[in-house]
Amino acid sequence: QVQLVESGGGLVQPGGSLRLSCAASDITANYYDIVWVRQAPGKEREGVSCISSTTSSTPSSTYYADSVKGRFTISRDSAKTTVFLQMDSLKPEDSGVYYCVLDIGTCALVSTDYYRTTRTGYWGQGTQVTVSS
Repeated sequence: QVQLVESGGGLVQPGGSLRLSCAASDITANYYDIVWVRQAPGKEREGVSCISSTTSSTPSSTYYADSVKGRFTISRDSAKTTVFLQMDSLKPEDSGVYYCVLDIGTCALVSTDYYRTTRTGYWGQGTQVTVSS
């Protein structure tokens, strides 16, 4: 079974940056979409970003929620077992637990309410991001 381990969270001031990592234990992880979902205290889950599955002939596509477009960048490493979420110009409302999710066919849903109500795929344990002065 695939295991996902997130890292890179922490405390940062508004306007700062963090880089989250999601390491997958299974080398076939590149055949899946990798989604970042966050949940702030007292709020519902929301999809943040997704990078689609990739093969030697099909490159990944990336998707972002409107709230993070232009500030967050999702990418995979060359071995395709680790996905990164570079978060720049962070705002206090970006605070929350960030989960890495390995899923199938859900990238296009990341900016919808899908992950607010649905918990499909494999989930990591989450990493805490706190944006505060």
